[in-house]
Amino acid sequence: MGRKQWRRLGVALAVVGAVLAVQGCGSQGTRVSTTAPAAALPAAAVEPGAAPAETDPKAVASAKPAAPKVDPAKVAASQPLAAGTPCTITVKSCVDLDSQRAWLLDGKGKIVRGPVDVATGSKTEPTPPGWNMPVYLKDKDHASNESFTNGVPDPMPYSVFFEAGGIAFHEGDPENPSGGCVHLSHEDAVAWFTALKNGDQVQVVNASKVLPARGMKYDGPIYGAGGVREWMKKHGGDDSSATDTSNTDTSTADASANGGGDDSSSN
Repeated sequence: MGRKQWRRLGVALAVVGAVLAVQGCGSQGTRVSTTAPAAALPAAAVEPGAAPAETDPKAVASAKPAAPKVDPAKVAASQPLAAGTPCTITVKSCVDLDSQRAWLLDGKGKIVRGPVDVATGSKTEPTPPGWNMPVYLKDKDHASNESFTNGVPDPMPYSVFFEAGGIAFHEGDPENPSGGCVHLSHEDAVAWFTALKNGDQVQVVNASKVLPARGMKYDGPIYGAGGVREWMKKHGGDDSSATDTSNTDTSTADASANGGGDDSSSN
């Protein structure tokens, strides 16, 4: 056998060895087909006597393990509550599923509008609770992709989406349950649409769970959609028992009761 024939045989054996080695890694992203022609591999990979490739130290150093996921509930538990609400001072909007009320805040703990009446989802289509729900889409003239009347998509004016699955604040009847969204009156829907920006944090919570977990008093009833108004009729109007106001600044509480100092719905 001549020198050229031996060389060709060596190249062929090297190709087979390289293919088998790659397949043994178990990564589909790097797996090479056994039918690939030898020409498809770089010459350096099959050249007899070639030195193995060295690992780049910089590449190894940059391959750091992924940071552990942060639990939003634990982060929220470490933050103080915005006075007069069951949500933390970091939020721009707070929804209490128990009292069916919502607030707009400045992200530093100050209420700028609310509490206002809302209607969240029904028992079969509840509004999901959450401690970190950033606004990701706003659509003033949104129409539903899931709810129809006589074949026509139901309108969802002033929609502000903050949770996967199409969960949004939008104009709707605050006395009737939604399909998972948060119904606001026209004036409040305009205010929410105007105030909230993409990335703003929304929290949807149950005050009946949040306050006791922090050692705070909770005497308020658990309402259904529209139940706030019924409770207020029976108890003289002002629902002051749903939250512990012992640490609430009087001026802030008075302002919030009147809709806050910055009524953005007028814009």
